[in-house]
Amino acid sequence: MNKLEFAVCMAATISRKVGRGKTLLLFFLLLSVSAMADDHWVGTWGTAPQLVESNNNPPSPGLGGNSLRQIVQVSIGGETVRLKLTNEFSSGSTKINAVELAYAKSSGSSSDIDETSVVSLTFNGSPSVTMAARGTATSDAVHFPIADRQNVAITIHYGNASSTNVSGHPGSRTTSYLKAGNTTDFSGAVKVEHWYNILALEVMAPAEAGAVSILGNSITDGRGSTTNEQNRWADVLSRRLLDNDATHQVAVLNMGIGGNCVLGGGLGPAAVDRYRRDLLGQEGVKWIILFEAVNDLGYSGNGVQTAKRIIDVYKQIIREAHQKGIYVFGATITPFKNSSYYSTDHERGRSTLNSWIRTTKMLDGVIDFDEAVRDPNDPEAMQERFLYQNDWLHLNAEGYATMGGCVDLSLFTKTDPLADDDEVDDYGQAIWMEAEQLRTATVGTAFSVVADAAASAGEYLLTVDNIVNAAPADSAHMLAARFDIASPDTYYIYARVNCPTWDDDSYWIGLDGPMTRFANGLQCGSWDWKQIYSGFLSAGSHVLAIGGREDGAGIDKLCIATNPEPPTGMGGQPVSTAIEEATAMKDEVQVELYSLNGQRLPANARPGLCIRVSRDRDGNVRSRQVVVLR
Repeated sequence: MNKLEFAVCMAATISRKVGRGKTLLLFFLLLSVSAMADDHWVGTWGTAPQLVESNNNPPSPGLGGNSLRQIVQVSIGGETVRLKLTNEFSSGSTKINAVELAYAKSSGSSSDIDETSVVSLTFNGSPSVTMAARGTATSDAVHFPIADRQNVAITIHYGNASSTNVSGHPGSRTTSYLKAGNTTDFSGAVKVEHWYNILALEVMAPAEAGAVSILGNSITDGRGSTTNEQNRWADVLSRRLLDNDATHQVAVLNMGIGGNCVLGGGLGPAAVDRYRRDLLGQEGVKWIILFEAVNDLGYSGNGVQTAKRIIDVYKQIIREAHQKGIYVFGATITPFKNSSYYSTDHERGRSTLNSWIRTTKMLDGVIDFDEAVRDPNDPEAMQERFLYQNDWLHLNAEGYATMGGCVDLSLFTKTDPLADDDEVDDYGQAIWMEAEQLRTATVGTAFSVVADAAASAGEYLLTVDNIVNAAPADSAHMLAARFDIASPDTYYIYARVNCPTWDDDSYWIGLDGPMTRFANGLQCGSWDWKQIYSGFLSAGSHVLAIGGREDGAGIDKLCIATNPEPPTGMGGQPVSTAIEEATAMKDEVQVELYSLNGQRLPANARPGLCIRVSRDRDGNVRSRQVVVLR
């Protein structure tokens, strides 16, 4: 029974007892409880977990059998809360004997709490919970009134738990307190500036309340902010939202991870792999801020190409967020000239990404951090007064105050329709093909069709068999497409693929002939365009054949162009190029069969792809089709 149904039952019961004289009172009771029925869970505090690096693991005495008090500062308040714990990156189970919440007397500088505020949590009615390897746990809801920006102490009493294989968040910027045994006395405790196993604190909030979740790296995580003062730029933004009548019910969730990358290779899971958990999976999210790229650019060998790949991931996030009715705002990347990341190439990448953020019609709003903190006399560099330890990359507390202060709060009151889900990529002349459209009744049937919002047209093809020693002989394990080009030139064929590992990143390739070559090394952690062929092609018709080689390789779309740079995004409008079965034609009196490389085949040729030439009574060619013989 939900709250509204409960209210109706209660009203009916009271009406029978008190009669009609209390109708007005009952009406207001119904209104009140009906409003409660629209309440929902909203994340008021959260952090992005990862496998804790060895140098950030819990110090002695460790977690197992001991007690840990961790301080968090929430954003919006509420009367009812629940806690989420994580064991996502741990290879063994973690036993929690008990957990208590209490009001902390500081934002982390001490372990002191208000003893009268302590509440014990339960998990499905039990004070203890065991999280399986890779698992999580959510407490039962508990009445624990918290105010806006309340400091909350989370005390965990561990049973069996590893201290070398731990899920947590190293960049807490907040002191935690670890002490031996099952205790609530943390005097003399070991201090450590990391969080372990805590994931989110959520409040039951009115329907109009919501959260903004921020995707970021160390600049969002708060490197350069002041330990235990909660003055990251996200904290500054939260206080401004709470102080503004129109936005006082907007919670802020900081999902920054220090050293993190969008595409991969940094610390923690890459943004392309974690955004569904850290953005779309948070309770009550109505807005998203995308502010991550500087580590990708700093490590990049080609700044512009890296920026384009990041834009592809941003587009993927935007589309999925819009499907859930969530607004997405883009934040420009702050300057890093004079840092170890800087080069003219990397700066071109930053400029490419920032230009897209400022001009795209896909985002629902822009937050221009670059403009807020750059040096007006040297726009590629940050103002010196904002520097943290003179690394020319991270900001100090003043810099974060400037960042948090430049955000337009009206972004969080907008009621405009969501922005466009796509945009036309300016790539010049090209032939585009949807891979799944090449799968017919007889061709490509061994490929699985998989639904994916991040794929063009919402679907892609997945190989399911390993055929690595020789190209497949049957048409079920191959795709084929006919295409026409108007002028001879060097052409490049690109495939939009998702090949998660080195063991599932290749396809057999044939062009106007047997599949004697294969495209390998296509490994990528998300959808990306990879070149699978290049060479001179004459004007006229050509046939591309793609055979499955390693299982688990995903192929979404194909592009044939003279551009030596791969496309980005979803690509352009596809054309119909699928190979169909041979069918008899009116007036045809002679049929000739040829291999894909032009050799005449006997009439009893074995099944497979070939060119079927139909002639009329006068010997004129009626049609030329690439077909499948069965």
